[in-house]
Amino acid sequence: MTSRSPTRRVLTHLDAWMNRLYGWRWNPLYQSGTLVVALLAVLLVTGIYLLLFYRLGLPYASVVRITDQVWVGRWIRGLHRFASDAAVVAAAIHALRLLIQKRSWGPRTLAWVAGLILLFLIFVCGWTGYVMVWDIQGEVLAREGARLLDAIPIFSEPISRTFVGERPIPGAFFFLNLFVHVALPIGLGVLLWIHVSRVARPALLPPRGLMWGAIGLLFLISVVWPIGMSPPADLFRTPGRAEFDWFYAFWLPVVKAVPVWAAWAGGGAVSLALLLTPIWSRPRATARPAPSFVDAQLCTGCEQCYQDCPYEAISMIARPGRAGAAPESDLAAKSEFVAHVDPSLCVSCGICAGSCAPMGVGPPGRTGRDQLSGARAFAAEWNGKAPAVVIAGCTRSAGAAHGRPMFDGVPVLPVNCAGNLHTSVIEYLLRSGAGGVLVVSCPPRDCWNREGPKWLEQRMHHDREAELQERVDRRRVRLVHVAEGQPELVASALAQFRSEIEALERAAAEAAIDVMHECEPPVTAEEVP
Repeated sequence: MTSRSPTRRVLTHLDAWMNRLYGWRWNPLYQSGTLVVALLAVLLVTGIYLLLFYRLGLPYASVVRITDQVWVGRWIRGLHRFASDAAVVAAAIHALRLLIQKRSWGPRTLAWVAGLILLFLIFVCGWTGYVMVWDIQGEVLAREGARLLDAIPIFSEPISRTFVGERPIPGAFFFLNLFVHVALPIGLGVLLWIHVSRVARPALLPPRGLMWGAIGLLFLISVVWPIGMSPPADLFRTPGRAEFDWFYAFWLPVVKAVPVWAAWAGGGAVSLALLLTPIWSRPRATARPAPSFVDAQLCTGCEQCYQDCPYEAISMIARPGRAGAAPESDLAAKSEFVAHVDPSLCVSCGICAGSCAPMGVGPPGRTGRDQLSGARAFAAEWNGKAPAVVIAGCTRSAGAAHGRPMFDGVPVLPVNCAGNLHTSVIEYLLRSGAGGVLVVSCPPRDCWNREGPKWLEQRMHHDREAELQERVDRRRVRLVHVAEGQPELVASALAQFRSEIEALERAAAEAAIDVMHECEPPVTAEEVP
């Protein structure tokens, strides 16, 4: 049985609980990243409306007027605030999932760093938004921010003097806050593009039902639980008690209780540790999977691996040496282009191996040919007694996640990713005597390699290249999507599949009865010679 970290076990149980509640198609934990994008769109739309009524010369009074608009302004302001809180939560969950699943190093480093900066900008954008209201919370945030910035020796005079009350708050202060609050979304868009720049076919929005359900829930909260107004900022009074948004002001109790240098040291240490996550979280060199390679002698230039790669790590290049080859040579008869893998972009998912009909590409030890060798060894362990059903399970699904050789008495063939599984392996297992093959993948919306279950399903049932051949009886093949923490669903699918295979076997046995061996009619007296 494979060992898992405590955080991985917690995440597994949480995912399973959410799947039981919503189903894997609508599990919001699987869509935390795309939910951030949807929430940013909500913030943009509601922010434009609020900006129409905001006045730099009367910040607090203008927000009061917006809040007094019972039918429109009040719930729009509430939706703007609750969406900003939800965006921080969703972004934090997305980052935590990637960290626990160890998908934050190697070729994914750029996405991790860009995502951290994106989260920081969302935080700063929200910070400036609260200061723009200029109530007690905004005043406290502004004072503490100024105290921190005063430690940086780049300003001609301390920023904190702006809030001592010796002179009115300059309009430039509110203009600067507004400018930062409005300009940052442009930076968010650029960072979002960088964040997904190394993946093919990025999904930017969650499923419509989940997206509108989340927005509808936030709208309902903003109507049922309207946001009020805290007392206005007053530089001549010590700020009293006020409600603080802990998603953006959680750091205040800690920062106010320590010297400035300690606050900077602590914040810097945490930021550095997060930015260096791709270094300290990566496996040991001996445990890192090797990138895919291409056997140019087998490559036919079909471009299927190039199209299926989720990380754009494969390109098609001119076949080396073909241009100058003699017309009658074997090299001249081969395809003009050949696949090429960029090791710096390859995450070793193996999806290319599943997409290659001639089995000429894939990670070392996991190409289609390697998989067939493993399937032969797997079938040899049956000792001549083929099982009614076998499981080919993704190691991150409930089918094979725990490294057990058997599941409810059924042999398990583990695969690194469902998309890595070559359909020839399925056919070989059936030809070796297995009554049926149950393929268990992780949920498509939580595939660690993004598109593994999607491409496998296309190859099994929709004739995508490296397809399961027509000669294979589809009734003896089944694909199910089950999260790691839901083995009971595998057991249920297995029981149903077993009964279907048994029915097929009975039907086949009945059809094999030789009707020519029926009893002959009795001989009459006239027929006797």
